Amino acid sequence: MLISPSMLSADFARLKEELDRVKQGGADWLHIDVMDGHFVPNISFGMPVIKCIRPVCDLFFDVHIMISQPQKYITDLKKSGADLVTFHVEAEGDPAETIRMIHAEGMKAGISVKPGTPVEVLAPYLDEVELVLVMTVEPGFGGQSFMEDMMPKLAWLRQRCRPGTVLQVDGGINRKTIAAAAAAGANCFVAGSAVFGREDYGAEITALRELAKAAV
Repeated sequence: MLISPSMLSADFARLKEELDRVKQGGADWLHIDVMDGHFVPNISFGMPVIKCIRPVCDLFFDVHIMISQPQKYITDLKKSGADLVTFHVEAEGDPAETIRMIHAEGMKAGISVKPGTPVEVLAPYLDEVELVLVMTVEPGFGGQSFMEDMMPKLAWLRQRCRPGTVLQVDGGINRKTIAAAAAAGANCFVAGSAVFGREDYGAEITALRELAKAAV
């Protein structure tokens, strides 16, 4: 059960300290949301920030790009230090080609769907990616409520993904919601405000992981 704290919820005035705390707290990955203000109605941060934190953080960089034209940025994401790039099936371009480009740069590839997109559209790509992300909030802003009606998507994917595929869930994950996602088949959990801003990051990460394990 992988816990990937979302940097979007970090205190950016103390970013290195925040990253040190999640690593020391036992985080498996670091989830980094890149938004362009077009594909989603928010702007977060881009490659310069990722490049700056790469030398001071050796966690696995789980980069989720919510941008309209993902293929334009694959090479720059590699140069900035991304380990895995997850793009949206709803974005521009042929998803198969986007996956190929990510792999050609030596990164792992993930594909995601928004809540309103039928999960079946992912079927042609499930054998080509290392990760599938199900959004349990509308992408673009942190702090939203968990959509439990997305759990059938996770169950559908778990039955059809290759063994070893990471099934990630992002949006509203906390101590109250993580068990439902794990029971439906998720094994990687993006947690924002459930970790960042808490008194003890390690205690929160451990609690989330144990609740997920107990649900399966």
